[in-house]
Amino acid sequence: MVRFADTPLAGVFLVQPERLIDERGHFARTYCAGEFAEHGLEPAIAQCSTSFNGRAGTLRGMHYQVDPHAEHKLVRCTRGAIYDVAVDLRPGSPSYRRWYAIELDQERANALFVPSGCAHGFQTLRDDSEVLYQISTPYEPSASRGVRWDDPAFGIVWPDPPSGRRTISDRDASYPDYVA
Repeated sequence: MVRFADTPLAGVFLVQPERLIDERGHFARTYCAGEFAEHGLEPAIAQCSTSFNGRAGTLRGMHYQVDPHAEHKLVRCTRGAIYDVAVDLRPGSPSYRRWYAIELDQERANALFVPSGCAHGFQTLRDDSEVLYQISTPYEPSASRGVRWDDPAFGIVWPDPPSGRRTISDRDASYPDYVA
């Protein structure tokens, strides 16, 4: 069984597997289309991707795709640990322009469901962290967008301060200020 926990952002859920433990280790279901649909979440997965990050402090994001290629993401850290962040960019949402963050790690095998209309990004907390994305829509470069990780419109608090060691792409560091 997969457990779903609400977050302060509308439609963003913490997804936790229920582990069956025995002398061999454990087994857990991490995804079930029927259980996702029962919770009103889009169950389709069109693409799976991974991201490997060699250094703690690496920051990726904040990314999303616009219609007609808007995407839902189920994000899980399969190795290491990350500080995972979603920002609600849906103007009609009760949590518009708010952000939510949670630590995802290999030990808990927890995941974050990020619906379309929300930007997503993360910062690695350990060296050699790997992230698995299960995505509802294939990547479409023409629909790809982003907001800056330190945009004052959101005020995201990251675990590694700006003076700390941080690795970030030029693209992710140079998104303009958010304008609704």
